[in-house]
Formats: sequence, C-alpha cells, structure tokens
Amino acid sequence: MSSHAIRDTARKPVTLTALQEMHRASIPISMLTCYDASFAEAMDAAGVDCILVGDSLGMVVQGHASTLPVSLQEMVYHTQCVARRCAAAWLMADLPFGSYGESIAQAVHSASELMKAGAKMVKIEGGGWTAPVVRALTERGIPVCAHLGLTPQSVHALGGFRVQGRTRQQAALLVEQTRELHEAGAAMIVLELMPTEIAQQVQQAVPGIITIGIGAGHLTSGQVLVMHDMLGVTSGKMPKFVRNFMAGADSIQAAFKLYAGSVRDRSFPDPALHGYELAAAAPPPLPAK
Repeated sequence: MSSHAIRDTARKPVTLTALQEMHRASIPISMLTCYDASFAEAMDAAGVDCILVGDSLGMVVQGHASTLPVSLQEMVYHTQCVARRCAAAWLMADLPFGSYGESIAQAVHSASELMKAGAKMVKIEGGGWTAPVVRALTERGIPVCAHLGLTPQSVHALGGFRVQGRTRQQAALLVEQTRELHEAGAAMIVLELMPTEIAQQVQQAVPGIITIGIGAGHLTSGQVLVMHDMLGVTSGKMPKFVRNFMAGADSIQAAFKLYAGSVRDRSFPDPALHGYELAAAAPPPLPAK
C-alpha cells in the first residue's frame, strides 16, 4: 500500500440516513475497525461503509490482554487520527470502559469529546442500565450504536471471551434488551459472538434497528471485523468466523475492497463456518412493536 491510497472522489459521504436505507433495502453494510489515518484512507477508498475506532486498539495496538485499560484520551487521539483521512465512510468510536457508567453527565461529556474529535456516532456496551444513557445521548443529538452479546468490557463478568445467548433465557434477554435500547434511541447495534438464530430473532423482533454482526452469523444487516484479524496479523488463535482477506490479495487496500465486496454480495460470512448453536430450543421470535 502506498503512503497515499487512491481516493474515490465520486463517492458520496455515508450518512445515518443512507445506512438506514441500506438496512431497509436489505443491502449488507460493511464495517471495519481502524486506528490511524493511513488505514482509514485505504478503507475509505476501498468502499468500506463504516469505520469503527474500536477500543480493541487496547489489544491489537497496545498489546493488552483486554480492552479495559484503554482511556478516553486515547480514544479521542485515535479518533482524531482516523477522522483526518476518513472522507466518506460513516465514522464511529467506542466509549471506553469507565467513561460512561458513573453518571449521565459523565457519559454526555465522554461522548461529546469523541464527537468533537470527528466521530459521527458513539458505541456503548451492555443492556439494561445503558438504556437511560442511550436516551440521554440521543436527546442531545449524539447518535448511538449499542453492543450486546459478547461485550469485551465485561469480559471478566462473562467468564472470558465466550459465545453468548446459547440458552432460551439468554436469548430472550438479548431480544428484550435490544428492544429497550432501540426505544431509547439506538439506531444501530453490534451483535457479537452468538448463534445465528438469536441474531435473526433480534432483527425480526426489532426490525427498525440496524444490526451489525461479528461472529453472529449471516442474517444481520451488516458485518464488522477487527482490521488486524481480517489482514491475518493477529497473534494467537483466530476466531473461526474470521476470514483472512489478505490471502490472494496483492495489497492491503485490495483486501479491504475484497472484504467490502464479500459482505455486499453475502459471500462473507460463510454460514457453514459459523457453527454456534443454541443449547436448548430457541424461543419464538417476539412480535415487533
């Protein structure tokens, strides 16, 4: 990849309205994590719909064992870096651990710092207690993406990086929490590491919310991967739902383009490689409100 990726100057900026239209039209949405300006420019030029400045930087950039050590100041810095070269993609940023759970005032301050750094949407993890936070942010004009299933900021409470929603009770809770978050104003939700059937139930029960899957099967509105994983440079055992898009690509930008195209034509993810199943019979989909 050259120091300056070739921009698609004809590409219109992706807006939340455009993403909602894609969702309604069943056009899959591509998303990748990013942490610096050069990779942001390459993703943008490759046609990736959404770029997420993820607190996963704590693991893949800083070398920590989890996302917990990442600070708000670090998230602001990396968001500023990405925003400088993100011309068209919808730019999101994670609110890191400890930056939004103390009070509504703390959450508004933290989210405002990320928005001033260049984010167009913030992402928060968890359900239940987070609904009032989502409501407070959206009432103040800050778009919110929720995150359920495996929530890395709660890794110790969950007993590690484990598949979620594998029982009827867990599945019903995920559906109910999604409904609460959407009613509070969340426009999008990341569903991580759960059976395909549960992600499908969430989407059927709350059809108005954009669902972005990571290890959640092929029936969501779109997909997200950690950049280092899809480039095949993550150390340790790779999750089975990840595909190395550098294999067969002649450049990093070509790998990004292949990923965006594979999400769009639904050749990624491969349903046969997902493999997460319910431990008991799945509950019937709840009716949409």
